[in-house]
Amino acid sequence: MKKVLILLATLLLALAAHAQISPELDAYYREFPQRLGFNLHSYEFLPIHDTPAPSGFKPFYISHYGRHGSRSGSDHAFVKLSEYMQIASDEGILTPEGDSLFADAKRFVAYHNGMDGRLTPRGVREHEMLARRMYKRYKCVFRHGEVHALSSVVPRCLVSMNAFTSALKSCKKDLVITWDCGEKYQRFISRSSGDSLRKYSAPLVEEQVSGYAIDTMAVYQRYFTNPERAVEIFKKPRRLIAYIYSIAQFAEAFDVDENLYSRLPWEAVVIRSQGHVLSAYLNQCNSLELGDLRTPRACLLADEIVRKADEAIAGAPVAADLIFGHDWPFLGICSYFGLEGYGYPRLSAQEAFRSWNGSKLCPFAANLQIIFYRNRKGVVLVKFLANEQETLIPELKAYSGPYYKWDEVKDYIGKRPRL
Repeated sequence: MKKVLILLATLLLALAAHAQISPELDAYYREFPQRLGFNLHSYEFLPIHDTPAPSGFKPFYISHYGRHGSRSGSDHAFVKLSEYMQIASDEGILTPEGDSLFADAKRFVAYHNGMDGRLTPRGVREHEMLARRMYKRYKCVFRHGEVHALSSVVPRCLVSMNAFTSALKSCKKDLVITWDCGEKYQRFISRSSGDSLRKYSAPLVEEQVSGYAIDTMAVYQRYFTNPERAVEIFKKPRRLIAYIYSIAQFAEAFDVDENLYSRLPWEAVVIRSQGHVLSAYLNQCNSLELGDLRTPRACLLADEIVRKADEAIAGAPVAADLIFGHDWPFLGICSYFGLEGYGYPRLSAQEAFRSWNGSKLCPFAANLQIIFYRNRKGVVLVKFLANEQETLIPELKAYSGPYYKWDEVKDYIGKRPRL
């Protein structure tokens, strides 16, 4: 009877934790479970809508910050899972599902090929497609002026830059493009909170995920005829769940379309995913608890964007400035500009855990495009596109629709806290 009560309590805790996720977010995940990969979810090319610019305004310049495309990660989980499953296979204790999982582990080791953080072919295609969509959408911008591209020194960003600019070049053969990277630029391209906020954020994350329990033995029973022996092989019971989750996270990057999260209980995947989401939100965005600690670190990137934009406005022969970097600086700059979903509204840890859609806002190849418009009187407007979608600055009054006066945007961000 005591064991039954303990099991019931465990299930109730799991249900309580799962209930913290909003129905809207739960439905979003169920529609396409690969979204549970959060920042390891591949880019979704959604339909594009452009609100007509106010009369007389034409686009003339683009400022862009793009995260690298889909990549590999560490192969630790794949290798260790393969090793442990080999032991179980040699002992003859794999179920048919266990055989299938073993095969997955081995093929992901092969996909990874010993190369951590490598841009995959899918990541290349993402940036090629983004470039073509940008050119088609704003072809008039590229009629005159050069394209200047900067990249993080990390190889996956360099390859993303190459894919993007090569695709632009294929759209306009005479387009002049310059490329550069270096440690000097890293100061603003790749600046994130690092681990500096984790001592504050970790307890807040733990508070949201604590109390959640999962019947790990039930997971082992799916894959092993002798689950007790399998637990001994893995040494730490939750390792199996962590390794399966890691494979599922990187499946899309390797062009594996299967929903490998189905190998685990739904609630277990959701709670693990949303824990990662909450950690990222607290450490990188304008959260209620930590925003004033994180947001100022984006000031150098904001300064660079403003400086280059003002040069273009003043007549510099540049059509677009493209920067290729990483996920956390991307979240930071979107928060610094006060974009809806990133920097506004400020969410508490509990609110973010329940409803913040990090998978939609920060997938592989996430991008911020700031489109500049001008009329014959020299008035400059800007529109912000987060992942190609028109995005508002709720704390700033728009000139019209999603269009803002550039001078007012500069005044707005100029009042942001700085380092």
